[in-house]
Amino acid sequence: SLADAAALAGPDPELAATMGFSGFGKKARTFDLEAMFEQTRRTAVERSRKVLEAREREKEDQAEKEFRCLHPDSPASASSAIGAQSTLTPRDAACSESEDSSGEELTGPSVQSQTSAPGQNEDTDEEEEEEDEEFIGPPLPPGFKDSDDDHDDDDMQDEDNNPVKKIPDSHEITLQHGTKTVSALGLDPSGARLVTGGYDYDVRFWDFAGMDASLQAFRSLQPCECHQIKSLQYSSTGDVILVVSGNSQAKVLDRDGFPVMECIKGDQYIVDMTNTKVKKESVFKPFSRTVRTWDVNNEKKHKGVFKPRSVQGKRVIPTTCTYSRDGKLIAAGCQDGSIQIWDRNMSVHTKFHCRQAHAPGTDTSCLTFSYDGTALASRGGDDTLKIWDIRQFKKPLNSAERLPSFFPMTDCCFSPDDKILVTGTSVKRGGGSGKLFFFDRETFQKLYEIDVTNASVVRCLWHPKLNQIMVGTGNGLAKVYYDPVKSQRGAKLCVVKTKRKERQAETLTQDYIITPHALPMFREPRQRSTRKQLEKDRLDPLKSHKPEPPVAGPGRGGRVGTHGGTLSSYIVKNIALDKTDDSNPREAILRHAKEAEENPYWVAPAYAKTQPKTVFAEVEQEDDETDKPEWKKRKI
Repeated sequence: SLADAAALAGPDPELAATMGFSGFGKKARTFDLEAMFEQTRRTAVERSRKVLEAREREKEDQAEKEFRCLHPDSPASASSAIGAQSTLTPRDAACSESEDSSGEELTGPSVQSQTSAPGQNEDTDEEEEEEDEEFIGPPLPPGFKDSDDDHDDDDMQDEDNNPVKKIPDSHEITLQHGTKTVSALGLDPSGARLVTGGYDYDVRFWDFAGMDASLQAFRSLQPCECHQIKSLQYSSTGDVILVVSGNSQAKVLDRDGFPVMECIKGDQYIVDMTNTKVKKESVFKPFSRTVRTWDVNNEKKHKGVFKPRSVQGKRVIPTTCTYSRDGKLIAAGCQDGSIQIWDRNMSVHTKFHCRQAHAPGTDTSCLTFSYDGTALASRGGDDTLKIWDIRQFKKPLNSAERLPSFFPMTDCCFSPDDKILVTGTSVKRGGGSGKLFFFDRETFQKLYEIDVTNASVVRCLWHPKLNQIMVGTGNGLAKVYYDPVKSQRGAKLCVVKTKRKERQAETLTQDYIITPHALPMFREPRQRSTRKQLEKDRLDPLKSHKPEPPVAGPGRGGRVGTHGGTLSSYIVKNIALDKTDDSNPREAILRHAKEAEENPYWVAPAYAKTQPKTVFAEVEQEDDETDKPEWKKRKI
């Protein structure tokens, strides 16, 4: 018990230290449970008395107000009424209090215990003060606020007033996908894995928890062979990934990149789109004119077909499509500039339709629903970004222009709190840097911009759980923007890990041959570890001898030069270097005529007196035989 512990700590400090009781700094106390219960009872009675007094005051005030309303001209009567109420005996007051509060539940015991001695109350007050000084007091009331809490509230109010402070862009990491455009980004719902795809046909998997500061992908594959990756998206559960490429067959992969499902090709000669099994692929009609839904468990046939139509009733080509957040609506942007929305269960007629959402003939690159499900943002090929209210779908709520887009998959997305809209811009090579723009959803005023890199910004994604922004660029980079305070997990997990040391090649060590029956003099010592063996080999002058570089020149130290030191090797070398063409001997002789005339050294001085003047024959021009008749031309 605590009393035994106090007895141990008191008389023998060494024994108390051995038993572990001296670390508290104070002697153990004994507690009187009866006194504690009595104190609790008195506190409850006091609180009940204060509640009753407050109710009495409210009743008196109410009665006074009613009397004044009934008799506004008689203040004396009001004072007499109040005096009459105040002249009640204590016993009558107690009876009235008990009658009024009979229907109310009181905290603590009855009021009879209020007649306690004043001296006893003073003693208990002194005990309370001692306990408050020695121990931590009761919990703070609900309305109490510390100064730190006030500062936190001020910071929250500042963030609410200034949405720019909510953008997590103080830090960034760069993932090197390749050298070509990163045209697809996907992040699972938990934010643990990022998948990127590009024009180089590769799909790379990045695990934030498994990566270190080197930022290397743990898997790379080409699921669609030699087709560019157009879109990547995780399922709502995060167990499979939808891969859409340049061909007509969509694929579904699991979390590790292994194939789960692949759509089969349809018949390219069927006229009615509803009768073909899959998306049409034909040399006559290279673009599909339908929006299809699929069941992952049935890869043989689609689940539904939606046919976009123009004003004249002709079929138009959809360039992008998306589900609403609740999965009840399907929206598609078409090449004629229209945005058409269907109910998931009704594929014949559109539920919402806007004919002139964007300029005709341009590819609407992205449609995305807001988190509240009432707004739709569209990124058009006419360099605009628009936001729509699907309940009033004829006219956009706001629009932003002069946002260049050179890619058919330029993205836009909402912030997690639905107050900011984000999109990227495209630039030509050497024409500046691609930017990420942030617009206010209500006013569509540009709040902020980020210079990403000296290439186009194609994809952007703002994850609601991580509060981090992923960006895909035109030069093969995937950037992640985060804030150490506002963001969660994600890039924060891998930047704090140091790079793993590269293992040295194990080929430096000799293979160990196990010979259990060999004699001791021929038995090799068993290798304990590769690292120790490498250290021993490094100390051995023979095994760690650096190979000597090749000798440049004729040779030295008994070593033959690079081209050899014999006459034959020298002649072979010069023959190989001599590139002159001696097919015409006359030209070969005349090549040295000028030099021999200016510097006669070998033959001319010996025959200077008897040498005749050299006369060379002039080259005769061949007669033009084109004008001669055929029978006069010389036959070869």
